[in-house]
Amino acid sequence: MPIIMLLGTAFFWSLGGLLIKSVDWHPMAIAGGRSLIAVLFLIAVTGIPRIKWSKPLVLGAIAYSTTVILFVIGNKLTTAANVILLQYTSPVYVALMSRAFLGERITRSDWYTIILVMCGMVLFFLDDLTTGNMIGNLCGIVSGVTFGTLILCLRKQKDEKPETSIILGNLLTALVGIPFMFSGLPDAKGIGAIIALGVLQLGVSYLLYSKAIRHVTALQGILVPVLEPLLNPIWVLIFIGEKPGKWAFFGGIIIIGAVVNRYIRQIKNT
Repeated sequence: MPIIMLLGTAFFWSLGGLLIKSVDWHPMAIAGGRSLIAVLFLIAVTGIPRIKWSKPLVLGAIAYSTTVILFVIGNKLTTAANVILLQYTSPVYVALMSRAFLGERITRSDWYTIILVMCGMVLFFLDDLTTGNMIGNLCGIVSGVTFGTLILCLRKQKDEKPETSIILGNLLTALVGIPFMFSGLPDAKGIGAIIALGVLQLGVSYLLYSKAIRHVTALQGILVPVLEPLLNPIWVLIFIGEKPGKWAFFGGIIIIGAVVNRYIRQIKNT
């Protein structure tokens, strides 16, 4: 059941690139708007959380907010494929930090995965990049670090309510994004996309993820949803026609191949 929840999470996450690019609005306004809707949805479903303050709770909320903001900005500056594939360097940071943070062992296979992922990441910067693309790629890389931190914080709260970090993170993002919303509202299509982003891409997905993460390791929690970086660029390619660069494409293959191979090895060893 946790694996099914993670796959459902990956599907809803994969809608992000397409929906974000469908909204003609300031990136910070998009990030704040979808998080505001996500907060309302999550509270409606789970109720107002009773907050037990802790370092993993606060750090998780900050990591979440930073991740979703960088994801939106990155999608507006470079291709959806670049952002999501670079964000999926997060298993590297989960592997590096999981022993100290969670006491979960790092294996030799983890280190092989880390090396391959780093090699794949380098290829993203061999394309003919504009300044905007470069900044967008950097947003993707940093979001990989913050996304990995978020997974560790959620896993650390496995015996509590990790969804509280998600709710607080969305609230923080909404507050940061509100000042940027006064530049005017998007059209009806954009508003529909914002609602879908808040309810499905953030609300339902992280509700599933916060339940699944209680029953899997942190590394499993980031390796299983590999469906997202495969589907995300496909939706954008089909509906918008946006293609990643040649070197980014090969870099993405290396990153996803390394992550999938690591997960298969982990299954065989259990």
